[in-house]
Amino acid sequence: MKQDTSGQTLQKRGIRLTRQRQLLLDLIEKSGEHLDAETLYKLANAQDPKLNRVTVYRTIKMLKEGGMVDELDLMHFGGDQHYYETRNKQEHAHIICLRCGRVEEFYGDPLTRLRRQVEATFGFQILIARTEIGGYCSHCQVLRLREIESVLEPRKETEAPIRKDRKAAVKSK
Repeated sequence: MKQDTSGQTLQKRGIRLTRQRQLLLDLIEKSGEHLDAETLYKLANAQDPKLNRVTVYRTIKMLKEGGMVDELDLMHFGGDQHYYETRNKQEHAHIICLRCGRVEEFYGDPLTRLRRQVEATFGFQILIARTEIGGYCSHCQVLRLREIESVLEPRKETEAPIRKDRKAAVKSK
């Protein structure tokens, strides 16, 4: 079965796909990143200087309400910012590095199995699922280890004499 285009989906909902709406959808879909509203505005404005922030925010709201885009918080790595992606992607999990903010997308059978297990266990019909996993990417794991080691090294040098002094003080009592 052929999937509807963005224009067809909006049209079915009684919404016209304007040039500006198409521009924003294209940016969200083709950027390869999860864009927040301000970044989306800057990218869109670079292509269409007549486009203003109000139009971007209204369009995002309309696209969310129309089921065209999902709003993500991505573990609130960027504070209270929200990010957007089109809904026509296959179900996936977002893997977020809590140190550098890198976001990867994981597609695979484990998500499908989890969905089926939840539906079977709870008799629940899942319409949408969002999975976010927070941790540290391989690069940041190395950096964190170095940071921990650098904090512990000076402590080792200063702890030894303190312990000796404490032992001497205890013996003299």
